[in-house]
Amino acid sequence: MNFQVKESILVIGLGGVGSKLASQTRDIVNSDCLIISNDKNDLREDCQSILVSTDSVINPSVHLIRGSTYKVLGEIRSKISKYSTIILMANLAGKAGQAISPVISEMCKESQVGLISFAIMPFKYEKERIFNSGIALKRVREDSKCTIVLDNDSLLESNPDLSPKECYKIGNSAITHVVKSLEKTEISAMTNILSASKENEDLEDSLRDSLKMLYGNVSPNSVKRSILYVSGGENVPIGILNSISAITSGVLNESCTQVNLSSSDESKVVILSSIQGMTKFDNYDPLGIIPQENTLDWSNPDCSIDCKLDLYQLE
Repeated sequence: MNFQVKESILVIGLGGVGSKLASQTRDIVNSDCLIISNDKNDLREDCQSILVSTDSVINPSVHLIRGSTYKVLGEIRSKISKYSTIILMANLAGKAGQAISPVISEMCKESQVGLISFAIMPFKYEKERIFNSGIALKRVREDSKCTIVLDNDSLLESNPDLSPKECYKIGNSAITHVVKSLEKTEISAMTNILSASKENEDLEDSLRDSLKMLYGNVSPNSVKRSILYVSGGENVPIGILNSISAITSGVLNESCTQVNLSSSDESKVVILSSIQGMTKFDNYDPLGIIPQENTLDWSNPDCSIDCKLDLYQLE
């Protein structure tokens, strides 16, 4: 089954990275834009904005931001209810993305709004962010019609000479490629892994880098379908395009490979792969491997609230 984009469309950006992506992609799909963040510096004048206030707390936790998000739930719901499709841009390496994304995805599911989520995962050295990113991704995947995951860590592993800033630029460009194709390309309504590489004149080398990034997230046997976005492909010889498609089909042991060409000054290959089965992100939550029917969990994600109780500490 494939995800179907229906008008009207709202792009929601969470936090700093999400706000930039939402602002960049809204014109591509001819949509409205909504920014939600606990930092007023993330809000933009050219987009609708909702500030999640944590009152006097300067460095709020993920749970506090999430609890504060529930206070503005009515305002968020009133904006979402006007649209048929929501495109969610969430950096799950940041507190705002980790905190707010499960709230938005839960609301979309309850409202029966079509939700396609773009989730950016943290680098391995960001150890304090790994667990919360895994929890947030698990809930977003369950609530979304389609989830597209970009892993910063596997991008850096396949290109260790890159700086974090260069990784962000490559990742944002890869997400833009997918958004541009939403009106023309059918994307599987399941978990999809987005793999990319740095600009490379040799497209076959670019393809190998993207495949290496994909291997960092899943095993080749779990890939059910792949879409190749060939940037600058309109000027590439047909023989090279056939070679790229053949390499992908041979490596991933799958015959369902689609090639999309785009006109661009840069040359690189971006791969979007539909996955069935476990990914490395399932290990971010140590209890995630336990079947859901064998666990006790709150239907709502964990959050902190101020109960205003006048209780004194007892020594």
